This record gives sequence, C-alpha cells and structure tokens, in this order.
Amino acid sequence: MRKADFRPDRVGAYFRAEWATLLAVTVSGLIYNIGLLAGPLFEGRMAGRLIDVLNGRAGFADMAALVAIYALITAVVQGARYVKRFYVRRFANNVNRRMKRVLYGHLVRMDRPSLEAEGAGSVMTKAISDVDDCVEGMRKFTTELFDTGVALAAYAVMLLTYDVRLALIALVFPPISFFIAEKMKRPVQRAGVKRKASYAALNGATIDRATNAVTYRVFGRESDRRQAYEESLSDYERAAVHEGLLSASMPPIYRVISMAAVPFIIILGARNIAGSGWTSWDVAAFTTFLSCFTRLATKSSSAAKLFNAVHKAQVSWKRIKPLMHEIAPLERAEAARVSEMRVDKLGFAYPGEKAQFEGVSFTAQPGMIIGVTGPVASGKSTLGKAFLCEYPYNGHIALDGRELSHLTQAERAAEIGYLGHDPELLSDSIENNVLMGEKDDAEKWLRMVCLDKEVAAMEAGKATMVGSGGVRLSGGQAQRLALARTLCHKRPVMILDDPFSALDKATEKQVFDNLRAAAADSIVLLISHRLYLFPRFDQVIWLSDGQAQIGSHETLMEKNADYRRLYREQEEEERHEAK
Repeated sequence: MRKADFRPDRVGAYFRAEWATLLAVTVSGLIYNIGLLAGPLFEGRMAGRLIDVLNGRAGFADMAALVAIYALITAVVQGARYVKRFYVRRFANNVNRRMKRVLYGHLVRMDRPSLEAEGAGSVMTKAISDVDDCVEGMRKFTTELFDTGVALAAYAVMLLTYDVRLALIALVFPPISFFIAEKMKRPVQRAGVKRKASYAALNGATIDRATNAVTYRVFGRESDRRQAYEESLSDYERAAVHEGLLSASMPPIYRVISMAAVPFIIILGARNIAGSGWTSWDVAAFTTFLSCFTRLATKSSSAAKLFNAVHKAQVSWKRIKPLMHEIAPLERAEAARVSEMRVDKLGFAYPGEKAQFEGVSFTAQPGMIIGVTGPVASGKSTLGKAFLCEYPYNGHIALDGRELSHLTQAERAAEIGYLGHDPELLSDSIENNVLMGEKDDAEKWLRMVCLDKEVAAMEAGKATMVGSGGVRLSGGQAQRLALARTLCHKRPVMILDDPFSALDKATEKQVFDNLRAAAADSIVLLISHRLYLFPRFDQVIWLSDGQAQIGSHETLMEKNADYRRLYREQEEEERHEAK
C-alpha cells in the first residue's frame, strides 16, 4: 500500500498495509490448523491399533510406525505454529508502531488549550494503554481467525464425516456460547470505558504527585495528597476488578456450554459402537469423534473469549480514533528579515476570563530592545505568550504587514523566538541543549551568556548531562543555557521572559551587552521586573490594571509615578548593596 493511500483512522488500513506479513500468517496458519486434524485422527487410529496389538492382530512395529508418522506430522504442524506466531507478533509490532507514530504526531502538535482540556493523564492513557489494547485486540483477532475459525471449520467437517446427525446435535451448543458472549458486549464495553477513565485520572494524580512532591513535602501536605492519590488508586482498582470479573469469569461458562454435548456423544456414540445407532463405529471412530469434539469445544470457548478482547479494543479505538489522522510534516520555513513590527491595540484574555491587558500599541525595528515590566500579575508574561498564538489575541501583530496569527505554524516558528520564564531543558547534554541538532560551535554561544568557563570546569564539559529539566544545573546556569539556545537559533523577533532573574548584576550586564550585539538585526521584547538596565532599552512598556503605557525610560520616569517609584526603590537598593 502506498503511504498516500494509508488511512490511519480505518482499522482495515492497518491490515492492508501488512499484507505481506499476513500472507505468511495465512499460509502457516492453514498448515497448522488443518494439521491439527491429525491429532484426533491419529489418537483414534492408535487406540484401534492398541486393541489390535492386544488381540494379536498387529505387532509392536505396526504401532511404532504409526507413532513415528504422528510424531513427524506433529513436528511439521508445530513448526507451522511457530512461524505463524512469529509473523502474528511482527504484525502486532508493526501496527503498534504505526498507530503510535500517528498518535504521537498528533499529540505533539496539539495546541495548549486542547492539551489542557484533555488532561495529562488522559493523554498518557491514549498514547500508551489505548493503542496497546487496540493492537492486542487486532492480534488476537488475527490469531483466532486461524487458531479458532479455520480449526472450527475443519473440526466441524470432520465430525460431519463420521456421523452427520450426532455432529449436528453436538454443534448446537458452541453457537450458544457465542450468542452469550455477544450479549456481554455492552457490559464489557461499559466496564472498559469506566476503567479507562479511572486509569487516566490515576495517571494524572501520579504525575501531579511526582512533579510536585517537594512542594507537598515542604508545605506539609503530603498526607492530603497521598489520600487523594489513594482515592484515585482505589477507584481504578474497583473499575479494573469489575472489568476483570466480566472478562475472566465468563470464559469458563462459555466452555461449559460448549462441552454440554459430551453426554450425548458418549450415549449415542456407544450405540454406534453397539450397532444400534445411526452409524456403525469401532472404538477408533468413537475416540476420534470425541477427541475432535473436545478440541472443537475448547476452540469455541476461545472464540467466545475473543469477543471480550475485541470489545475492549473497540472501547480504546473509539477513544483514539478522533486523533488517528495523518499530520502533515511541519515544513521548515526560512526566516525572512523583518524590517518592522507593528503592534496595534493588542489585547488578550484566557477563555472565559477577563482581559489580562488591552490597548497595547507600538512599532519596532531591528536592533531595538523593548522592555516590558509592571506590578506582579499585570500580564507581562501573558503579553509575551500572545506572540506564540497559542490562544487568539485581540488587535493586531503585524510583521511587515503580515498578521502573525495568519501565518502558518512553520512560518511563526521561523519568525518568533521565545524563551519562557522557566527554562525548558532537554534531558541531554549541554551541547545538545544549545545546538538542538544543528551543526555549530556550542562554545561560542556558551561564551556569549558567560557560561563557558563553568561548563569547562565540569567533568564532562559540553557533554555533561543536565538531567531531567536541567536538575543538575543551578537556576542561573539553567537560565543562561536556555538563553544560549535561543541566541543560537536566533529569530527576527525574540521574546525573552525574565532571562536574567537568577543572575548577579555583573553577569547580567555582561550578558546583556552580548545580547545587544548578537541581536543587532532582531527585535527583542525583554520582560523583567528588575529595572536598572531599562535606561538602556529603546522603549519601555508598563503594564498595570490591564492597561499599557509605552514610551522611553525618560518619558515614563516623568509621566508614570508607579514606574518612577519602582525604579528609584531598586536604584536605592543597588546603592545599599554597593556599600
């Protein structure tokens, strides 16, 4: 199947895509399941041969020859079974990989509102558990199609060959177990839905407990968090037990129903041996018929059990199907030089909340550094995030006349660089955190943020692993490493949210000088609550009570009492520190 013809939202597409693997499964499956007929056939013949040996009508050599042929056929059949299982597992692995590739591709491209609405626990469940359940259902279906479907047909034909009327009586009971299994579909699915929901909630609680463990411990809330976690765990256990009971308690019942014909076979089969039944049998025929039916009943109970697995897979498929569509690769757009950025009446509000700010208007050209400050919770960081277009904004952000929200995701990624308040570092080496796969000299960028000497002093230098989220680095080191990465991948417009908050002032001044030189052809919005560098900025945006005042540092010092007071307080603190 061509990649363009593959439909990841259709279950059948995964089977068609693996046609070669399934062909191997089909050939080996037919050999194996048709070969299974040799079991009851030879068991009957060996029973008859044993009677002949006991009565002197045959010798040991005759029995040994029959056993040797049976052993050889068994070896061939089991070899086919191995091949079939090998390719069934390959089919399952390939489907699992395909599904997860599509699902992960969708999840990593989901916007922040969708991810927040989905919940971390639900995302984890869909990405891992639901796909695995779907694939397991498809694997069992593929396996049982041969191990049960073909085998049942072969056994049924064999039974009919020996005694049509007795076979029809015996074959009445397996369909009853199928009917009951189908009627259990809705209860099993409801239990599956409930277990999935509780599993997602448990995943979310686990992530919360692990991520915020230190916070809960410091503030003495571990017992509360533990209780909430235990409640989620208990809810999941109840749901899992309920689903497990439905799945595990029914197969024995299916088997009892399927085997209900055994008394009829024994009674009517005895009559056939005695010559008073519908067909004339010997002991070998009776043994073959009974053995064949026993295998058929066992297979039919497996088929009924398969329904439960398919029902669980259907629950999982319904959950992930809306996400199972191909996402076009994110083309890498080349950054165009921005000669002017015009922001006009920019406003922003999170869904269902009042505006964080409104009426922000300014114009900027390359080489300009614009400071953004204001009281706590005035919307400074939110202003920076507006440029990411994760949520719709009001007003306009135009880059050389192109509205930012109208650009493609690839175009925005090429035009806007962003460094958040909390550095997002990879669990990788310092060098890889800077270069992100680019061929460049990481040391140049580390030097630009005054981190080169500290890295050189580390045992592995640039190859030093930073740990999950940069846990092995200090706050200032993590901040500067993230800034080095941002400068290495410089964009025409760069949003830097408090990049110097963890630095001492001497280091901050040096890094700022390097930043100004490196960003001479870029527009920089630098969000900060420390103002002593603001006199060197080209413009200042003061946010307070949802409103913005924009001008030079001197203008705001003259016209904005709050800005003037805050600047002078920090200036006075700096004098005291210098003494």
